[in-house]
Amino acid sequence: MSKLEIDQYIAQQREPEKTLLKNMRKMILEIEPELKQGITYGTGCSFYPFSGSVLAALNKDLVIYKQTKSALHFDSPLPKTLVRKLMNQRMVQIMIKRKGK
Repeated sequence: MSKLEIDQYIAQQREPEKTLLKNMRKMILEIEPELKQGITYGTGCSFYPFSGSVLAALNKDLVIYKQTKSALHFDSPLPKTLVRKLMNQRMVQIMIKRKGK
């Protein structure tokens, strides 16, 4: 998915989702500018780490948020420290998996 397609998708959203998505994207790219960008599912404001254990590992940090086994749902901005923890947890898992190959 191209940057332009993501820009267009976000621009089509209603408030407050539009602002939440723009801010989340900006925050993620500030933390890790080289990440591949994409949109999955297109269902509101959610963070999908694509790992069943990331959210469980940070459960104490996430108790005030709605979540499923695979997604963190939010209707207000997530703190940058929390986003950083989520991303770091997933990146560590990916590195461990790669080392095992």
